[in-house]
Amino acid sequence: MPVADTEVAVLIVGGGPVGLTARVLLERWGVRSLLVERHRELSPFPRARLVNVRSMEIFRGLGLAAGITARAFPPEYGRIRFRDTLYDRDFATAAMAGVDAPVPESPATGVVTSQDRLEPLLLAAADTPVRFGAELVDLAEEPDGVVASLVDHRSGHETRVRARYVLAADGANSTVRQRLGIGTSGPGAMGGFTTVVFDADLSRWCARRPAGVYFTAHGSFTPLYPEGGWAWFGPTPEDAAHADWPGLVSRALGPGADVRAEVVRVQHWVMNASVAERFRHGRILLAGDAAHAIPIIGGLGMNTGIADAHNLCWKLAGVLHGWAAPGLLDTYEAERHPVALRTLRQAVANAQLALHVQNRRREQLRSGETVPTQVELPWSERYFAQLGLVLGAVYRSGAVLAGDSTRPGPSGAGEKTEERAEERTGEETGEETDEETREETYEDPDAGTDYVPTAEPGHRMPHLRLARDRSTLDAFGEWFTLLTPDPSRWARCATAPWPLRVDTLPGEHAGRCGLGPSGALLIRPDGHVGARWPDRPPGDAALQHALAALTGQAPS
Repeated sequence: MPVADTEVAVLIVGGGPVGLTARVLLERWGVRSLLVERHRELSPFPRARLVNVRSMEIFRGLGLAAGITARAFPPEYGRIRFRDTLYDRDFATAAMAGVDAPVPESPATGVVTSQDRLEPLLLAAADTPVRFGAELVDLAEEPDGVVASLVDHRSGHETRVRARYVLAADGANSTVRQRLGIGTSGPGAMGGFTTVVFDADLSRWCARRPAGVYFTAHGSFTPLYPEGGWAWFGPTPEDAAHADWPGLVSRALGPGADVRAEVVRVQHWVMNASVAERFRHGRILLAGDAAHAIPIIGGLGMNTGIADAHNLCWKLAGVLHGWAAPGLLDTYEAERHPVALRTLRQAVANAQLALHVQNRRREQLRSGETVPTQVELPWSERYFAQLGLVLGAVYRSGAVLAGDSTRPGPSGAGEKTEERAEERTGEETGEETDEETREETYEDPDAGTDYVPTAEPGHRMPHLRLARDRSTLDAFGEWFTLLTPDPSRWARCATAPWPLRVDTLPGEHAGRCGLGPSGALLIRPDGHVGARWPDRPPGDAALQHALAALTGQAPS
């Protein structure tokens, strides 16, 4: 048995937004973790640009939303614009729902901000140890833990860490996933792209019509920070090693711009589109890009990973603290794998549509074809209208008591779980039998736009006002929450050893949640409804039995 230099409850591999968020969540739960990142520092590249409304709800619960918003762009940047060149007028535009303005369905508002602005805030939000420049090179699974071998890039010294569990958030080319032999499915690589970070004064074309992204026929432009800075991204040229990047960006701005770009950084990358076949291998769990590589167009990738961490960390805490059975971790894949598949379809559709518009417009300009000054795109209004996707995710697993009873939902993962999810959302159904059938599903844009708040088990608890400045979402944290119009009746129920708080649901909301005067909702720590009793409890032990069933401690 290898001798470990360090022992921790959870080893987090990967220091991007998902790994950093998991570190904060685990610390709130009192779980000792160690985060290792192979790079020597946080990434200096802007990368992800959008923190959507659901991620901001999660950060609101962690007390981080105000700090993120303070360093982000104002809401009017929550829009995309299509132009022939940056100095031309828009020929199409679309708002990012929940970012360009508050929405009544949430107490939070998404923001446009660069990943290199978000990551330092997440890093500072927890005190647990972090090792930069430490690369995982091997994993050895044991009956009661995992031993990871790490190499320090500065010294070359190898150390071992024994962890009860490993949370792998080490990116689309995950070393952990590859070492475990976990395959992926999906379109795969959608092309090579380059991001060029540069400085230039572009205010004369953008200040009056702000946007988070300007799609042009010659690549896309994004403002990086409220105080300045820009990025251009487009297909990587054939001779990238000898490319004149300042000239390329200046030409992409358009012949009428007369602006010379001062290039700061250049990064080449591949736009991947895939989902891991499994999210769990024993005591090792995949999250973020390691579990699903989502195309960047649409801003769904990082946010889906943050939701992964939010779903997983309370379950890890429950198992490690002893009030949940290890089988609870099976529900992570059962719940998040279908969400990843659905999100991938939407993101691929977004990418295909955006690239189609760019390519078509570029060909029209090259051929001298007369082009309309305004193009009505049938999908532009739903391009970022993703509330149904990000707020409407529904979970079906053993960690949800189905219907208005204490019967656990199905706990299986994989294609059959995704098939059930499609049946519920009115999408095309049918078990996929081969890779060709699977890939064809990515051609159809997933509606994913309409969100209808509901308090049915498995759904995110709707945002309702408990007080003037307090939402139902503010009642959730490192505990289960019981929302009821009649707290005195339910407060008598024994709930040890589970962490639980009873909160009052105003009577005017009871009917909207399907509750009578003595009914109740049991909300999981991640804000999803775990169980619902429309009327008074069926017995003094009902709540305890429900908590036991949700956490795998006892049969239903």
